[in-house]
Amino acid sequence: MLNRIASALVPAVGRLSVTTDQSFTAGPGCLYAANHTSLADPAIVLAALHRIGVDPVIMATAGLWNVPLLGRLLAREGHIPVHRGDRRAGNALDAAVQALEQGRSVLIYAEGGLPRRRDAGEAAPSPFHSGLARLADRTRAPVVPVGQAGARRVTSGSTVKQLAGLATAPLRRPRLHVHVGAPLQLTGDHARLSAKAHSAVTEAWRTAASRRSAPPCRNSAAVAQRFPTSASST
Repeated sequence: MLNRIASALVPAVGRLSVTTDQSFTAGPGCLYAANHTSLADPAIVLAALHRIGVDPVIMATAGLWNVPLLGRLLAREGHIPVHRGDRRAGNALDAAVQALEQGRSVLIYAEGGLPRRRDAGEAAPSPFHSGLARLADRTRAPVVPVGQAGARRVTSGSTVKQLAGLATAPLRRPRLHVHVGAPLQLTGDHARLSAKAHSAVTEAWRTAASRRSAPPCRNSAAVAQRFPTSASST
């Protein structure tokens, strides 16, 4: 339901387009690793993944479970709270392992938090924390890099600016793009695995940023027919 809600709401605040690598297939039990730039990008990424047939559980900051209605929805659908800096932090990895073993896909933000920048511009992903590497090492799940660009045009900066951005987004309708890369089967020590995953997500982000700045496709129906290689809405 959360993915369907995101799919319904995101088109109201921006023009979302989605592309995938030619070798991408929406198989079960994958780790989707996305860059994190804005409070808006989880909804954008969920809407994009839903469009290509992927409905993952999310590893997200535990504070969201305290939000009325949203917290109940997150708990009911099996999403995973991450208690950062808490002795319960390891529970999130155990829950993610269980979800992957059950054939569910998991969306993880390996940067661990939002950038502190105040502007609405794009920037490459920050270094990854170790959670993604440990999950991939424990489960051998394929890691699918996801790059998104444009979310900071919806919300970014101070609280006042974020509220103003969200309020005006339906009028501005900024262009948003999500690119899903080729699945990776990563091995090696955690540092090397993190570096490889970071490189792949950075490349997916570069693709998303370039597609977002390109002129919109005039024949979106023709592009949509290329699914699953590419899906687009302009």
